Amino acid sequence: MKKIATRDAYGEALKELGAVNPQIVVLDADLTKSTKTSVFAKAFPARFFNMGIAEQNLIGTAAGLAAAGKIPFASTFAIFATGRAYEQIRNSVAYPQLNVKIAATHAGLTVGEDGASHQALEDIALMRAIPHMTVIVPADAEETRQAVRLAAEMKGPVYLRLGRPGVPVLFDEKYKFAIGKAVAVAEGTKATVIATGIMVGIALEAAERLRGEGVDVRVLNMATIKPLDRGAIIAAAKETGAIVTAEEHNIIGGLGSAVAEVIGESCPVPLLRVGVQDTFGESGKPDALLEKYGLTAENIAAAVKTVIARK
Repeated sequence: MKKIATRDAYGEALKELGAVNPQIVVLDADLTKSTKTSVFAKAFPARFFNMGIAEQNLIGTAAGLAAAGKIPFASTFAIFATGRAYEQIRNSVAYPQLNVKIAATHAGLTVGEDGASHQALEDIALMRAIPHMTVIVPADAEETRQAVRLAAEMKGPVYLRLGRPGVPVLFDEKYKFAIGKAVAVAEGTKATVIATGIMVGIALEAAERLRGEGVDVRVLNMATIKPLDRGAIIAAAKETGAIVTAEEHNIIGGLGSAVAEVIGESCPVPLLRVGVQDTFGESGKPDALLEKYGLTAENIAAAVKTVIARK
């Protein structure tokens, strides 16, 4: 299956947007080649701002540009965007509800050899806790392209979580992404796997393996963590009676926590969260890290069997 990194898709989407919307501006914290904002910078140098290794200033400047009517996309690695610049995001962007799009790359374990210091496993939790913030985690290149476009069209702050390595292309141009709406990418009745980001493809692999064993499961692509598609979650809980979540993030505060909150309040069913189990990562090859920390198709399939047994 063809693989494209979501950060690559982001760079191309910015270039496409820049050609049709002169209000789009892009800022980066001296990581233009890595975040792929270099694509936009080459095409529209007058609308690109390299702020240097100064992430707090990056966000503050983006807020100022938004206040002046521009549509800024501010990019750096996820660990720096959400950690080093958290106060600026909270107070300078979200509190006044400014139209800033924070597109953070290199999220999760699959940053790989850069190790624990650069593997953002808490960023979704941080961003979803901020009022007015929309949080989007695309599963592949096509969903990223559409998410970038819709983020630019909507008013208000957006956190767009992107990755480093190539990931399987799951969707084509016929696919329709909508902010706040989950998409069923596999149908089943025994249980539901709700996945986000790179875990969507892995969840589909798990569903295929389970189908071979006579266990059919629904797979929901929950690309928007906030606003969460509560209706899809409740329907899955009622119709399949068991849920597994899958995310490349700490199980505390991310997708798993968000889903647990919904079903705990509205439709309690057996639930297991596949993700990083409240620990830091380490340096290693991305696939090896996913295996070590339990983010594989085998782990998802095992969790599905467990929740079904708990019905």
